[in-house]
Amino acid sequence: MTAEFLMRLDEGMLEYFRHIADEMVSRFGISRSEAVARINERYKDADISPYPDLMCHEYPEYWAYGLYYFPDSTDRLPSGDEDEDEDIDFSALKVRPAPPPGSPAWTLEE
Repeated sequence: MTAEFLMRLDEGMLEYFRHIADEMVSRFGISRSEAVARINERYKDADISPYPDLMCHEYPEYWAYGLYYFPDSTDRLPSGDEDEDEDIDFSALKVRPAPPPGSPAWTLEE
């Protein structure tokens, strides 16, 4: 475990998860602490392999979208690829609720 993430990560995967958090902060305008809480809530019990874990076959923005949005009415999520995402109505996507404040997922101060 690291100071920010609740799962065991080697240095490579720590950097990868930090990139996911960076994407969420820049794309969705949320705080870093909320981005980390969303990651912790989803992956706290996951067995993450050393870098490059299987999830590294996707760019961090791919995972960021899935952590922030519910799939649309056709069960699609944005991928982070502008060409693939051009027909997605981002305004119609529902935002997943953040973990409740005070939950163990919140490891960073606001």
